[in-house]
Amino acid sequence: MNYYGLRFFAVLLVLFGVVMISGVESGDVAFDTNYNVVWGDYKHASVLKHGRQARLSLDAQSGGGFVCKQQYGSGFFNMRIKLAGRNTAGVVTAFYLASSGNYGHDELDFEFLGDKEGKPIRLQTNVFANGKGNREQKVVLWFDPAADYHDYKILWNHRLIAFYVDDIPIRAFRNNKKIGVEYPTQAMQIHVSIWNGDSWATDGGRTKINWTYAPFTAHFQSFNVDGCPSTNGRRKCHSASSYWWNQRKYWNFNRTMRRKYQIVRDKFMNYDYCNDTTRHPTTPPECAPNHFKNKH
Repeated sequence: MNYYGLRFFAVLLVLFGVVMISGVESGDVAFDTNYNVVWGDYKHASVLKHGRQARLSLDAQSGGGFVCKQQYGSGFFNMRIKLAGRNTAGVVTAFYLASSGNYGHDELDFEFLGDKEGKPIRLQTNVFANGKGNREQKVVLWFDPAADYHDYKILWNHRLIAFYVDDIPIRAFRNNKKIGVEYPTQAMQIHVSIWNGDSWATDGGRTKINWTYAPFTAHFQSFNVDGCPSTNGRRKCHSASSYWWNQRKYWNFNRTMRRKYQIVRDKFMNYDYCNDTTRHPTTPPECAPNHFKNKH
């Protein structure tokens, strides 16, 4: 489908109306309230506008990153991001949750894969559970993510993991432990970074970073965190009375959300591990077509 066709379907997404996930998200706070810079000097990682904005840059010397101070056992995590623009092939900007350690880890990823001038940036998501990943999905964004800020959100409760762009669902991963599919349950921290991914991110690694366009700078806002601190214990972090995102209505998408989700899958998704028979000769069990028809 050409650019104008994608724009047409983007308009359809908007015409379905804005359906907010929740009206009870906490207000914005200063960066230092919840986050620390952990990678990059001031040139590569800085906090601006009295703590209401952060900036990460990548050049040939370094990238940058920051991490949330707290670990969480569930939540609804949001970051407002404006990506670097102009010839970002090979540049990866990431917003993700990850447990500690590399063995048997859990992780929920947003990864923005840069590209050459004039080509749309792809947004890759992935889900790791107990060390098993290889669940990549990629969508072509229906807007220029370098032109302005947009909200990128992850809902995580004990029944559903959902990824949103603004208020449009782009991915869902259900708890299917009953059929042998691992589900993220470990405490996780929020990570944000920009880094050199030109070994794989664009054209399978064939297109490298053009450093004459460096530094590549991304900007971030919204440093409040709606999460259950893992120190509360799993029981409380799964409690619907304590945290709104655990309520039954957030175990699934409503009708409007399902329609938006289907448009994204039909018109904007350009890779789904569920359909990759080379990597997965046997269809993964969580890829069943009745993904949202299960009864609770």
